[in-house]
Amino acid sequence: MIAIFFVIGRVLFGALFLYNGVNHFRNFAALRGYCAFKRVPMPAACTIISGLWLLVSGTSVVLGFRPEVGLALIAVFLLGVTPVMHDFWNAADPAQRLGDMINFQKNAALMGAALMLLSLPRPWPYSL
Repeated sequence: MIAIFFVIGRVLFGALFLYNGVNHFRNFAALRGYCAFKRVPMPAACTIISGLWLLVSGTSVVLGFRPEVGLALIAVFLLGVTPVMHDFWNAADPAQRLGDMINFQKNAALMGAALMLLSLPRPWPYSL
């Protein structure tokens, strides 16, 4: 029974990154614009690269195929992206500050989850 809970959690966790990777391409113009607003260099290229990064890492976790690679990619992604895209300390507008703070904290928690999952022995149950 514990194995099935682990698989469900793994799929839910990885699917978040997989969905956001797809979203980078479905909403490319908006995300490219947001990257430009946050002064990310080469916003179009960064949107594509981060979208592919999320697709690869999310798929790895969902399938359990080389999850240590996918989880490391997730941790590095969140470490680099979070302080740039959710820099609540620079937001003048209170609503934007709150939104960025919430997303900063969410990403910090997701990074913690990725690091915890990295510590689990492999192979994971029902993995490729």
